[in-house]
Amino acid sequence: MKIAIVGTRGIPNHYSGFEQFAEYFSVYLAQKGHDVYVYNSHNHLYQEKTFKGVNLIHKYDPEYKVGTFGQFIYDYNCIKDSRKHNFDVILQLGYTSSSVWYFMLPKKPVVITNMDGLEWKRSKYSKPVQQFLKFAEKLAAKTSDYLVADSLGIQSFLKKKYNKDSRYIPYGAYPFNSPDDSILKGYNVQKGNYHMIIARFEPENNIDMVLEGVVKSAISTTILVVGNHTTKYGEYLKSKYAPNKNIIFTGGIFNIQYLNNLRYYSDLYFHGHSVGGTNPSLLEAMASKAFILAHNNDFNRAILKDNAYYFANAEEVAKLLTSTKKEDNLLKVENNYNAIIKEFNWDKVNGEYLQFFEECLAKENRAGTR
Repeated sequence: MKIAIVGTRGIPNHYSGFEQFAEYFSVYLAQKGHDVYVYNSHNHLYQEKTFKGVNLIHKYDPEYKVGTFGQFIYDYNCIKDSRKHNFDVILQLGYTSSSVWYFMLPKKPVVITNMDGLEWKRSKYSKPVQQFLKFAEKLAAKTSDYLVADSLGIQSFLKKKYNKDSRYIPYGAYPFNSPDDSILKGYNVQKGNYHMIIARFEPENNIDMVLEGVVKSAISTTILVVGNHTTKYGEYLKSKYAPNKNIIFTGGIFNIQYLNNLRYYSDLYFHGHSVGGTNPSLLEAMASKAFILAHNNDFNRAILKDNAYYFANAEEVAKLLTSTKKEDNLLKVENNYNAIIKEFNWDKVNGEYLQFFEECLAKENRAGTR
């Protein structure tokens, strides 16, 4: 098959979950002998034409100049280019700024869209933007040939809201089995004597709630806050918590071995995400044998079940910080790790995506619509 992946900033991953998935899945497809293309922003840090057998197409992305609106132009450039390549399948990751260009998509390929989370619920968006995102979600649901839901909650929502079936395929993670505590020296922390949170600096990821809990608890233990903080919200949080010397903003860390080791050796690992489906960083924490304290919502509970502690406000965070330790909860840690091996491993996830592609293409061919 000739397959295109659109909707990300590109590979190798230097940004977030969809980029990580695009990297792993595209390389998997190439290794299986498929002709794979991933669209990259023109200013992506990686400027080669191929990556581990995957073809890369760099298209102009003005987001760095004009902000969020630039995503629409970038997606337009990618979708317009896709008309030149005679693809069999186009995988769209998300719909936020791409679904408005549905009429530009080429007719031949099967268009499969991973619907991501409920983007219109993100508090960073104004009311008018949230209304637009609801419209974009509807367009994607109605105009895509097939849908993928990365959580059972999203699958149920799509059926109820749009009467559209979708294939449930979660994200994955690779089990981590190579701890190396020498990496900790670079972050001035010691085994089992620090906490951490990893997230994009957005309100719905509840970094503020966790850090308020840290302050309320009056603990002196270091907490590493991992993520790109060079944003307006990031600057706000850095300013707010500057007096607290145990709160360390590390910036983004994209070396997966560094991240895995930091998660593995941490005492408490906070997962504050409250909007979306199966979150990749949550699965990676499970795969790294982190002891997870998660925001109390249906998406997180669907993955972690009883193998985590949950919080809904800063007071509950503070209580957890002073009453729980990883060493007392190793069974929960092991249960989450086993869930990665059995259910959320990348080999299984990648195989399910490829099987779904083949089923969709075969169905369209039998119907004579392609």
